[in-house]
Amino acid sequence: MSIDSESDRAASLVIGPTSLGMVRIYVESEGIELPMDFEPDEALEIAGELRAAAEQAMATAAARESPKQDQATKQATKHATKNAGGGGRD
Repeated sequence: MSIDSESDRAASLVIGPTSLGMVRIYVESEGIELPMDFEPDEALEIAGELRAAAEQAMATAAARESPKQDQATKQATKHATKNAGGGGRD
């Protein structure tokens, strides 16, 4: 499975500090328990990577929505012009 593959599997994710000063990412799914402990500086690096990925995903989603929004705007403008007596043609 690659990072870009869809999956119908569900998992529980918990992130928090441990009593030993580590940051734990704990994943649980279908009988699997996966605790991963990181030094605080590693956790900050992971957080930065997560933020960068989220920003890229948002940009991708916005780029995919833009043509749809442009088409909807054109249709709405065309409809409004026609109804306002602007003589718009279909």
